[in-house]
Amino acid sequence: MRGTLFPGRMVRRRGRWNIEERNRLKALYGLKDETWIAREIGRPIESVRTMAERLFRGPRKTGPWTAGELQALRRYVGAASPETIARILRRTPDEVRRRIADLGRRPPRTGEWSREEVNEFKRLYGTREDTDLARIFGRALPAVRTLARRLCLSKDKAFLRMRKGRGATRMPRWEAGSEEALRRLYPVLPNLEIARRLRRSVKSVVSKAHDLGLRKAAARLAEMGRQNVAVRYAGTAAE
Repeated sequence: MRGTLFPGRMVRRRGRWNIEERNRLKALYGLKDETWIAREIGRPIESVRTMAERLFRGPRKTGPWTAGELQALRRYVGAASPETIARILRRTPDEVRRRIADLGRRPPRTGEWSREEVNEFKRLYGTREDTDLARIFGRALPAVRTLARRLCLSKDKAFLRMRKGRGATRMPRWEAGSEEALRRLYPVLPNLEIARRLRRSVKSVVSKAHDLGLRKAAARLAEMGRQNVAVRYAGTAAE
């Protein structure tokens, strides 16, 4: 039987890797651990390791780092070891360590976060330490934590178990009153506004709404579409 790229429905497959599998491995490598990737793609972990070596094999790069390399480095900071990043970028681990250290020495940027920064921040926040996020975005640590609070973000449970040996910060249990408020607010308000009103993370709001089978009202979905278009053309940060 063949494997699948969908976790939870995976049968180990062997033999030649197809293009889709190789591209998926290349996209995930360094951002997810090898066990997770093996389960996602449906390959034995030994096969994943062997293919990763082949995909990132090549002559070692030397000389100044390009803007593209520095951008790629930021993508992996806090998610992969210097050795793994070095393999991906074809640089030495010592070079990678120096570049990561350099990110933390630069004067932090100030001012508004751009829409692109906010979207990337939302994507990375759950799986990165705040100190790594400060390096990635070139911001001061208080600015990182302030934005996270404003967006009602939370760390992923699996990330905290791996990093701290503990689960995520325990949220208060959903009481009947909170559930009723969620049922009333979810169809008509943005998730961020709901999270602020109920003093929960956006992730908690979305998860509970899914458990309760809640859906956004048609009018709210239409408004979301208009807001997305406006934000895209404005090019500014949106919550």
